[in-house]
Amino acid sequence: MQETIRASLWAETLTPKELAQVCAESYELHVSPGAHVAQAGDQAKGWYGVVDGVLIMTVCSPDGKESTFTGARSGAWFGEGTLLKDGPWQYNSTAIRDSNLICVPRDTFRRLVQTSLPFNHFLLSQLNARLGLFVSLVEYDRLLGPDARVARCLAALFNADLYPQAGCFIELGQEEIGHLSGLSRQRANEALHELERAGLLRVEFGGVTVLDLPGMRTYSGAAASGRKSRTPQKLETLTD
Repeated sequence: MQETIRASLWAETLTPKELAQVCAESYELHVSPGAHVAQAGDQAKGWYGVVDGVLIMTVCSPDGKESTFTGARSGAWFGEGTLLKDGPWQYNSTAIRDSNLICVPRDTFRRLVQTSLPFNHFLLSQLNARLGLFVSLVEYDRLLGPDARVARCLAALFNADLYPQAGCFIELGQEEIGHLSGLSRQRANEALHELERAGLLRVEFGGVTVLDLPGMRTYSGAAASGRKSRTPQKLETLTD
């Protein structure tokens, strides 16, 4: 656990004493598929970091209709907005595969906010990156077709500010990608192969390798982009 915390970008903002105290007060938890880390309406207990695994963030209407708006993969930290507002969770956070997390308790997090200016600078960058992500989510949910939604959804999981440890491969199955993009497994599979034909990614056993991240971030559909085949480009890292 300490290695994961010390490898996080925000750990660099702390003094050795502050970091040691955070490590001593934080704890690990395992979440099975389908189990909640957070549920809408519950009081937040802490700030969570994903060691390994995948979670989805969802909201549910009064009639029970569920909508997925983003996901969290290894290296992600989430829940800072809820803790800063000191209110209840506004969404559900659910594991879609076995996941291991670290929880920085609420009191520990709030102490850092109150005493560490560098940590607050990190949080501003984190919140700005998340705002940029949500703006783009609204765009592709309202304006783009299924293929483009899958492209943008996957590209969002390579945001360097939110996922600093991301490489070019992500371990996600078709059903999980469907969950994240709000599509059926079959439709997600069709979208993946369309994106593969466009030269943007490569479908692997157990996951996806992104070949052209800028292209994924701007993909609007095969007809609109005019892409049928292309030479894969070296993966580039983009930030919001």
